[in-house]
Amino acid sequence: MRVSTKIFLFCIISLVFISCDRITKNLAKVHLMNKPEISYFHDTFKLEYAENTGAALSLGDSLPKALSFWLLSIMPLAFMLALLIYTIRNSATMSWMKMASLALIFAGGLGNIIDRLFFDRHVTDFMNVGIMGLRTGIFNVADVAVTAGAIGLLVFYKGRGEDVGDRSLSR
Repeated sequence: MRVSTKIFLFCIISLVFISCDRITKNLAKVHLMNKPEISYFHDTFKLEYAENTGAALSLGDSLPKALSFWLLSIMPLAFMLALLIYTIRNSATMSWMKMASLALIFAGGLGNIIDRLFFDRHVTDFMNVGIMGLRTGIFNVADVAVTAGAIGLLVFYKGRGEDVGDRSLSR
């Protein structure tokens, strides 16, 4: 696959998932805020509105505002910019699956950073999954994208400069 095609793929995946994240968070604010949770499939999937000023599972929620801004907004933004630069610089040797996985991580990270920067550190979460007493924390589309991207990297990246997706496309 050509480098320009891979970079275009990265941009499209990023834009699609950032857009989906923004749209679903806005819908959650309109339809779930200050309302009771909505349950589906015998409580397996719940929609409930929450705002998180911490990291995953509200870690760091009680940090002072200035420290929270630097640790949970600026540092992750710098990491996302570094990820973008890394991806573009290495796109010639990167498989399209690794590129797509990195795009998901980038989009999800940026989706939550947008909330932190524009909504005074408050990230909108609204989904919860579980069976019986075992439940996830409340999450959003950005969290799903980051998780899917990380799983994609584990599944499709073999290491030592060799990507699984490259060999399958070159034959």
